[in-house]
Amino acid sequence: MINVIMAGASGRMGQRVGWMVNEHSGLHYAAAFEAPGSTAIGRDPGEVGGWGRAGFAIAEGLEAVIDQGDVIIDFTFHKATMEFARLAARHSRAMVIGTTGLSPENLEELAELSRHFPCVQSPNMAVGVNVLFKLAAKTASILGDDYDIEIVEAHHNKKKDAPSGTALKLAEMAASGVHRNLAEVGVYERHGIIGERGKKEIGVQTIRGGDIVGEHTIYFAGPGERIEITHRAHSRDNFAKGAVTAAAWVVHQKPGLYSMFDVLGLQDL
Repeated sequence: MINVIMAGASGRMGQRVGWMVNEHSGLHYAAAFEAPGSTAIGRDPGEVGGWGRAGFAIAEGLEAVIDQGDVIIDFTFHKATMEFARLAARHSRAMVIGTTGLSPENLEELAELSRHFPCVQSPNMAVGVNVLFKLAAKTASILGDDYDIEIVEAHHNKKKDAPSGTALKLAEMAASGVHRNLAEVGVYERHGIIGERGKKEIGVQTIRGGDIVGEHTIYFAGPGERIEITHRAHSRDNFAKGAVTAAAWVVHQKPGLYSMFDVLGLQDL
């Protein structure tokens, strides 16, 4: 049985992932923690999540529970995530990171840290979204420069980062399909008299409102036609399912930084 430590156990994703870990036949929900000052500290994570009793209390900080698990699942905040990764590296504990908002510098450090522990990092754990990533790259490579690429993403009004990590990964995959560097061609805001659209631009636009779980559409707009590919998340359970699948997989891997493509066998597609 694989023992799981849940970061941010009282958060929206922490609650759903915790429930799914509890339901998984090969995983054991062994420990949970929250940031210092959280009102959830000392409470049972199952009762917080509304799915019953887990039989233990949410601890304060990862250090209090690091020795109780084989893998840490984290959907928190990028600054906290990096602290957890440094601690995981020191203790050689596997990690699954679904946190978004990681900077290029964060990802560079994470790649270095993962020399000491196996880690799955992805901006989106849902199976359908990872298929969408592959479709974006393949479609872009087929259509080429005659089709403009635009991405629109929508999320709930509590989401802290924009554009979403999923939208950025989608843009990155599309850019790779047409041999462009997203850092050079990405456009994230348009306002006022901006002139004609640049031929190589890849636009990423953001919507925030209500309780939208997550929607991403990539447009390939060409002469006389357009292709739209959309993924809509109906609940957070899709992300949670991917996270527990990754947790069951990553503990058996050598140290290194992996993606959901590795977990799902999509790397070579």
